Amino acid sequence: MTQNTKRVSNRLITNLLSAWKGLSSPFSGKRLELSPYLHENELDPLREKISACLESKGGQVSARARAAELGKAYLTLNDEGKHKYFSLLLNEHDTDHDQARLTAEKLFSDLPDDDRRQTEQRLRAQLTPPYLTLLTQFNALPNGLKFLVDMRGDLIRLKKENPELSSIESELKLQLSSWFDIGFLDLKRIDWNAPASLLEKLITYEAVHQVESWNDLHHRLAENRRCFAFFHPRMPDEPLIFVWVALVNELSDNVDTLLDISQSESIEEADNTAIFYSISSTQNGLAGVSLGDFLIKRVTDELRSELPQLNQFSTLSPIPGFAKWLSKTVDTQEESVFSAEDRKELAQHTEMSIEAVIAEGNWLEDEKISAAMKSILVPLAARYITEEKRTGHRALDSVAHFHLSNGARVERINWCADTSDRGKAQSYMMMVNYLYDIDTIEENHEQYIEYGSIATSKEVTGLLTNTAKE
Repeated sequence: MTQNTKRVSNRLITNLLSAWKGLSSPFSGKRLELSPYLHENELDPLREKISACLESKGGQVSARARAAELGKAYLTLNDEGKHKYFSLLLNEHDTDHDQARLTAEKLFSDLPDDDRRQTEQRLRAQLTPPYLTLLTQFNALPNGLKFLVDMRGDLIRLKKENPELSSIESELKLQLSSWFDIGFLDLKRIDWNAPASLLEKLITYEAVHQVESWNDLHHRLAENRRCFAFFHPRMPDEPLIFVWVALVNELSDNVDTLLDISQSESIEEADNTAIFYSISSTQNGLAGVSLGDFLIKRVTDELRSELPQLNQFSTLSPIPGFAKWLSKTVDTQEESVFSAEDRKELAQHTEMSIEAVIAEGNWLEDEKISAAMKSILVPLAARYITEEKRTGHRALDSVAHFHLSNGARVERINWCADTSDRGKAQSYMMMVNYLYDIDTIEENHEQYIEYGSIATSKEVTGLLTNTAKE
């Protein structure tokens, strides 16, 4: 966790505690104070507070006060304490499976229609874990929705070593999916006049191309740049997912150029292309909750309305899994992924093998070696993006899957497009243009989702044809 991330996280916890400070009730009983590890002798007071909260003892006001107290106590826990907290909820307030089974068995008997409906309603209620009532009470608190998002983030992390927590994590995901439906979200443009606290979050949350300085951020928010984000009304200061856009006059093939702060910051008459060059999700607790699927479509509509001269919408995207896939393929496949022609071409310029050149990673220093490596790696990147699948029809590369499922076309593989350490490690500096052709988005989306068919340009198709011939 970076210093910026820690600072933002600590500020959020402080804001939550401050928001809940005034929530109290004369009926809420003795104050709940827990140590970070949640010791054994502290479980009974916690158990009593949870039970009282679920039973609404003292009425809704007291239940709300107890929920705030339980939330404040949770924020003081470390991972070990949080695991014990969730385990108590699961062990004592989960679904009564035996009771639900008996009710379900009644549905197989010959019941009158009214009795059947009542039995179904009773079963539905019995299948809802009681601990969800507590989560709903958290949601009703000031900043409670953010609290629950962060709580699921904890669960996602903790369940890796404690798989029994998967059930409560799944239940919370379902709740968040309904609360964060796209219909509840607001799309907003963020510019340099935004509050400093929000601008700081853009720096902290940027996940693709690190923001190096405030000057760098200023350039990304210049006249010929845009930043759009989705916000939830209950979390107005927290961008949920945001995208950076560059307005240029052609399809961009190099992110270093886009990020160069010495480049022009004015919109030119010839600028007819919008390049989406980075998309970042900010909330770990919303993993798997669909937000980005609609972001590019909404932003495209906004840009077309604001700037009618824009007629081309494309990404300049990383290929995060390519280097890992290539390394695994080289190690595991009996037949080499590199052809005899590949090896012969490289041998004209160096005595090193393809594998050794890749491991050394300094091919840019020699123009001829670089050209040979380009002819070898670019077709393999095209193959990886369009032919390698995870499960079913889904593309193996996560970024490719995101854009293909949104209806994009694989337009071009760009050589030496990202010379950062991250670009070198992930994809040997290659990036992809995924083109969003307004006229074909829906058809591309349907073909990919239904059949796994991937739309490609003639240029990319040519790369695949050459690879197949080898």
